[in-house]
Amino acid sequence: MSPGTQASQSEAAAPMAADARLEAMRRRVRLSRVAVWTVIAAGPIALCVAVSSTPTTIAAAPATKPTALRTATSATDPSGYAQVFIGAWLRSSVDDERSARARLAQSMAPDVELPTPAADAQSAPQSVTAVRSAQRAGGAWSVTVAAQYAGGSVRYYAVPVAADSTGSSFTVTGAPGVVPGPARAEVPKSSYAVSVPKGDLSSAIGQFLDAYLTGAGEVDRYLAPGVKLTAVSPTPYTVVTVQEVSAVEEAAAAETVPADGTTVRVLAAVEARDATGRWPLAYELTLKARSGRWEVAALQSGTQGGGAR
Repeated sequence: MSPGTQASQSEAAAPMAADARLEAMRRRVRLSRVAVWTVIAAGPIALCVAVSSTPTTIAAAPATKPTALRTATSATDPSGYAQVFIGAWLRSSVDDERSARARLAQSMAPDVELPTPAADAQSAPQSVTAVRSAQRAGGAWSVTVAAQYAGGSVRYYAVPVAADSTGSSFTVTGAPGVVPGPARAEVPKSSYAVSVPKGDLSSAIGQFLDAYLTGAGEVDRYLAPGVKLTAVSPTPYTVVTVQEVSAVEEAAAAETVPADGTTVRVLAAVEARDATGRWPLAYELTLKARSGRWEVAALQSGTQGGGAR
């Protein structure tokens, strides 16, 4: 059969198929009408049943485009950027602009000159640490960076930094300035005002910390039910001695263990020793009385200070 003949047959078949579909639809409509008129003759109740059973075609709503959600980017603190810059800047020299440190400093602060250290100047800082940052208008920041030297001296630098609107790009916009270090904050009065004498409570604390820091015994035997704590590993010390214990609650100073469920919060000053020397440490613990003994219910560290919690 020639291509032309095939094309003619295809063109003829398309209208025939369309006519067949149209005729089928007309037949269904006629049957539906017949059914409705039949139930009308049968009564109102049958009409309701027929209407409810008649297939209903619902046109699907056009799909809407997904709405783009914009989340505000929180301001990113450029402290780390300023810290890297000061470290490179203090260790570079205008006499050696091709060194890696000089190139790094110039790439981070294109408009800032490199220093010119004297031949007999003190060595480069041992460490550089960002200690404070303040955000200003228009994406500007001021970051205070501390440079610590071998002799123990510290010099503080204020570094101006600009951030873009997304907080992903930074530039040091000017030369750093030497400024005073942060002032020492006033410490509120400690809430650990009750002195705890030697006894069951201090003994329980000593045994727990001995297991916790030296591996002497199992930590679990000193814990309240449901409390999970693991010993420091590898064990950092060989000997741990409790020097002083103070508490928030008066119950901690009782000569005997109080009733079950009594809870006290204590601060234990500890002396730890290892092959390298003696180390004064402090631990905040919560202990709970049970069956005539004190058990550790919680361990905190680094939160000492004033104010009851």
